[in-house]
Amino acid sequence: MDPRNRGLISPEKARMNRRRRIRGFTLIEMMVVVAISFIASAMYFMSIQPALRQTRVANAYNTVLATMRRARETAIAERRIYIVTFVAPRTITITQAATGIVTNTFTLPTDVSFDAEPGIPNTPATTPDRFGTGGTAIDFDQGVPLGAKNMIYFQPDGSAQDVNSNVNNGVVYIARQGELFSSRAITLWGATGRIRGWRLYQNGAVKVWRQQ
Repeated sequence: MDPRNRGLISPEKARMNRRRRIRGFTLIEMMVVVAISFIASAMYFMSIQPALRQTRVANAYNTVLATMRRARETAIAERRIYIVTFVAPRTITITQAATGIVTNTFTLPTDVSFDAEPGIPNTPATTPDRFGTGGTAIDFDQGVPLGAKNMIYFQPDGSAQDVNSNVNNGVVYIARQGELFSSRAITLWGATGRIRGWRLYQNGAVKVWRQQ
C-alpha cells in the first residue's frame, strides 16, 4: 500500500458509512422510543383522571340545576304548570302538566347519580337549607307524609308544589358513588320557588355544605 494513502478511507467504505448514517434508527431504538411514548401517555392519562371525574360531577350538577330553573322559568313564561321528575339513578325529565307531554329528558354521566353518600352531614342543622337528614338522595316534599318525594310541580307564579298542591320544599344530592367530597346538593324552597346549589367541603375536622 502506498504510504501516502495510509489512513484514508476508500470510496466504497465511505459510501457504506453514509448509508449507515442515512439509515437512521434501528428497530430496537424505535421500540424504545415507542415504549417511552406509551409510558408518558399512560402517566398523563392517569394524572388527569381525577380532574375528568370532577368535571363530570360538575356537569351533572349544572345539568340538574339548569333543568330545575328552566322548568320554573317556563312555567312562569307560559302560565302553565311544569313537572320536574327525578328518576333514580340518573334521569331527570320536564313534563307539561296539562298535556302530559315530556318536553325534556336529561341523563347524567354513567359514573354520577342521585346519591346521598354515607358521611355527609346528617342533622337538620347541618344539611343544605336544613332539609332532611342527609339519608335520602331525592328528598323533596319535606314534612308531607303522602307526597311524591321525586316530583316538583312548578306553578305559573314560580312557586313549587307537590301532586297534592302542598308547598314543596326539599333537596336532591348528586355524587360519584364512594367519593364523599364529590357530593353536590340542590335545594328548593317551595313557597317562592327559590333554587340553590351546594358543594360539600372539609372545614378542619368538620364537613360543611357551602352555597355555590
